[in-house]
Amino acid sequence: MTTTTPADHDLPGAGWTLRKLQRFLSQQWNRTIARATLDRVLHGLNLSWKRCARLLGKRDPAKRAAFLERFHTLYQEATNQETILVYIDESHFHRDVGQGSTWAPVGHRVWRVSPCASLSDRINWYGAYNLSDGQCLIWAEGACNTEATLKFLNKVAAWVPADGRRVKVIWDGAPWHRAKRIAKAAADLGLELEQLPSYSPDLNPIEGLWKWMREDVTALRSFASVRALFDACLHFVERINQDALTVSDRLMPRFKLDPKLEELGVSG
Repeated sequence: MTTTTPADHDLPGAGWTLRKLQRFLSQQWNRTIARATLDRVLHGLNLSWKRCARLLGKRDPAKRAAFLERFHTLYQEATNQETILVYIDESHFHRDVGQGSTWAPVGHRVWRVSPCASLSDRINWYGAYNLSDGQCLIWAEGACNTEATLKFLNKVAAWVPADGRRVKVIWDGAPWHRAKRIAKAAADLGLELEQLPSYSPDLNPIEGLWKWMREDVTALRSFASVRALFDACLHFVERINQDALTVSDRLMPRFKLDPKLEELGVSG
């Protein structure tokens, strides 16, 4: 079951469920086994029902390793109060009901009423995470593009402490991040740019900010207006910025790679 998919046995789909296992065993042994029995057997074999995680197959392990080697130096500089490390990323937040989980009585589904909001009812957030000081910044003004990025870099330059430390901005290779105007503006603002390896969101700890914000702000909740969503997101960041230790602990960067996962990504 862990080495084959249902499709290998003329069953639909790529993932095993109890119903599919029941059908497979019925075909093999010509007998029906109750799903409750199968569930006990699977747990007895130290198996559990898991949500599949996506592994980006186009990532380059060599470039990822090289980035982490540079990052260790940057992190040491930040620890020595020589450098401010700022991670930047963008994310979309919709005002419709966000996905999430909660406790509920057994046998009862959890419902949340959707306002049936248009897909255009969303906020395109820019986010910055000052790893050195455990602080976050979010800002939005329409689409994510070169013009908006220029404005956000000015916001970041004014936001970080002007205490003599170098400011290193780490972000991905989005087209608007690679524009020549962006490189010049960053240099004029005293921001040094470092690009993450392609297909490596796991190396950007600000991804954890978006996940955290969705858990606390949008999960299982809809908003009457985009403005209400906007205010709720701002309030969330204001709140977490009052506890830099929790922010730093929650948004801890990755310091090493899992060789097995890196190999699996290449083979995929």
